[in-house]
Amino acid sequence: MSKSEQAELPNLSHYWVPFTANRQFKAMPRLFKAAKGNYYTSMDGRQILDGTAGLWCVPAGHGREEIAVAVANQLRTLDYAPAFQSSHPLAFEAATRLAAYMPTGLDRIFFTNSGSESADTALKIALAYHRVAGNPLRNKLIGRERGYHGVNFGGISVGGIAGNRKAFGNALSGVDHIRHPLDIEKNAFTKGIPQDGGIALANEFEQRMLTLHDPSTIAALIVEPMQGSAGVIVPPAGYLKRLREICTKHGILLIFDEVITGFGRLGAKFGADYFDVIPDMLTCAKGLTNGVVPMGAVAVKREIYDAFMQNSAVGSIELPHGYTYSAIPIACAAVIATQDIFAAEKLEARAAGLSTYLESAAHSLKGLPMVKDIRNIGLVAGIEFEAKAGASAFAVYLKCYELGLHVRYTGDIIAISPPLTIEKHEIDRIFNTLADAIKYVASQGEAGLDVSRYLKNEQQWALHQQHTI
Repeated sequence: MSKSEQAELPNLSHYWVPFTANRQFKAMPRLFKAAKGNYYTSMDGRQILDGTAGLWCVPAGHGREEIAVAVANQLRTLDYAPAFQSSHPLAFEAATRLAAYMPTGLDRIFFTNSGSESADTALKIALAYHRVAGNPLRNKLIGRERGYHGVNFGGISVGGIAGNRKAFGNALSGVDHIRHPLDIEKNAFTKGIPQDGGIALANEFEQRMLTLHDPSTIAALIVEPMQGSAGVIVPPAGYLKRLREICTKHGILLIFDEVITGFGRLGAKFGADYFDVIPDMLTCAKGLTNGVVPMGAVAVKREIYDAFMQNSAVGSIELPHGYTYSAIPIACAAVIATQDIFAAEKLEARAAGLSTYLESAAHSLKGLPMVKDIRNIGLVAGIEFEAKAGASAFAVYLKCYELGLHVRYTGDIIAISPPLTIEKHEIDRIFNTLADAIKYVASQGEAGLDVSRYLKNEQQWALHQQHTI
């Protein structure tokens, strides 16, 4: 290892890395120093194929000059404008562009800074809407098991991942959850959407939750069209449509969290388009700016917005909510530039055209050791391993990195969600590399789960860092 390579490693002491085993990471730091197209460049100069579009957030590929120029020009023109009681023209242009991209009727846009903030904003709008509409008893929120709606208190309350909540107390009251739709016993290795059980599972929402709470007390149901962070859980046929019917029947707002499924990931603009189900609100982030600038948004039906405008006192603040960086100019510039790329390159159609190819490649892993299930939809695949508290998946993740591929590790599942600019030969590389990694880890037995066997370069860097701090 050269001195120049050693010098590139930053001081690892001060940064508390999110959603990461920090002691483990800092003993084996996986650092990227550049990115372009569908590839990262690692600290030692290797090209690492991005099998996850960053963190689901770079659908148009890395290093897009159009976005860089738009953001740079905006930064030189207007770096910041106050978000409260004043604004700037680009905020309205970005909202107009996004409203035109949204499913029919979702044309009132509230900007946030992340998917977490979008989820909490949508929940607050739901509660406030029922109050302003004269139904203050509608104050309960329903989420779903294994759902992920960010990490703010509202999001972890309606979210259904226990590990994201157990350290933080009770969170919000008045929250309940419906059952998640994954049924591996019946639907293991399904290609695309499972065909059975969707209507019955949705009916369970009405039969159990509404009987328990009374429909007149429920403000909203929030679900992901496809549950991404919990490991690519694809809803059965008819499930989301039936949820829509139940919510409409009982006056409950339906919120789709499309932070992952939005912007072409499923081969359509949004999951709402893919499943032909229009929610009352839709949250998004990530691909909104191609991951370049933090930004999120909540799109609401016009009648929800109008209820605030018509039923609030003249001169009052209709919704007392917002953020210092709501619609910050550089983020708005990134939104518009990203929308231009999607329009010019038809990335949603491109994803749809590649989805069958990715499906075949993903399911070629069936029969490999440790593989319990494979799930896919659009340009997304999840490979679930036999339960070992995440050890097998983490070892496969590390081996993939060694072999020049970045994948998403979550629990006992490896998730694949490449940029929509991915090529067929790169899809082949993703799943061939995954196959090699799985075979290697399995061939080593228990020793294969020992993380010290992987990424010797990174371990040497970490050891060098300890001696130089």
